[in-house]
Order: sequence, then structure tokens, then C-alpha cells
Amino acid sequence: MEDYILTLLNEIPPVEKGKRVVLGIDGLSRSGKTTFVKKVQHYLQEKNIPVCIFHIDDYIVEKKRRYDTDYEEWYEYYHLQWDTEWLKENLFNKLKTSEELNLLTYDNQSDTHNIQVVRLPETCLIIVEGVFLQRNEWRSFYDYLVYLDCPREIRYNRESDVTQSNIEKFRNRYWKAEEYYLDTESPKKQADLVFQN
Repeated sequence: MEDYILTLLNEIPPVEKGKRVVLGIDGLSRSGKTTFVKKVQHYLQEKNIPVCIFHIDDYIVEKKRRYDTDYEEWYEYYHLQWDTEWLKENLFNKLKTSEELNLLTYDNQSDTHNIQVVRLPETCLIIVEGVFLQRNEWRSFYDYLVYLDCPREIRYNRESDVTQSNIEKFRNRYWKAEEYYLDTESPKKQADLVFQN
């Protein structure tokens, strides 16, 4: 993993004074994105490089907007799980220019949103981590993009036993959406760097 981090930090644009660099860490569910980002963050903090991290799953919509709609389950997951246009305007569009972001953060317990105020330093490496990051609506906002590639079987085995027990949800919701993403956005080809994880 450390080799991956060193490779990445040698490849991305330098974080110069007064500049922000936006790095996307993309990959399908359970591909190791969050673990990888934590290790990158730790490494950068040791080097005194300011870093801000955004997890795209913090900004999903309420359940009524993404479940039991008139659409197929895979469509709900890919197209309705996030308000892509809202995130484009209120997160992605402002990463390089705004001092402060006001984001609607999802609370899983209450199925509601709280306002999260994020102050961005003038000089900063911004990491956006999550699934489907290279969708057309967001792709142009990254300075550099990493895709963590991991076979479905390994990713599925990383799920809890309880989650694994609902195989139909994977077949109808997650895997079909992942296949759609792979077919339409070609994330491995579009990424600047691909790591096998």
C-alpha cells in the first residue's frame, strides 16, 4: 500500500502555495477506497501538507427518493442515490474557489440531512472519495483521478454476513449499477492511475 501512496504522490500535480489540487479516489463498493484515503491522509499529515477529504456517500439523498420509486433498483442506486446536479453546484463547482462550503450531509439514523459547514484552506489537497466518481456530471472537476480495481468476488466477501445474506439486492441493485457504470463511463480507461487492490 505504501508503494501505491508514493506512486500517487509522485504523479499528482504539486500542491503549491495558494493552490488547491482536487484528487478523486474512485472504485466500486468495498474496493478499499476509504482505507486507502486514510493512509494517504496520514502520510500527507506527516509531511505537513493540508488535506481535506469528502466522502461522496455522506451526501446521499433520503430513502424515499432512492427506494421504492417507479424505476428499477439499479437505476435508483446509480441515478437517484445522489442529487448529482446539487453536488455539482454546491460541492464540485466550489472546491477551487470557495472558502466555505455548506453541504447537506445525510444522517442514516434519522434519514434526514444536516448542514455541514466546511472551511477550505487556501492551500490544500482535496480528496473526493467514493463510488461512480467518474460519472459525466463530475469528471471534469478533478485534477487527477485514481481508480481502485478489485474483483467483484473479493469485494463481496468483504461485506458482513448479514449484508451478504441479501444476494438479490446485490444482483438487482448494486451489480447492475456497477456494470452500467463500467460500460458507460469506462472508469479504468479514464483514470490517470489504476491500482489493483
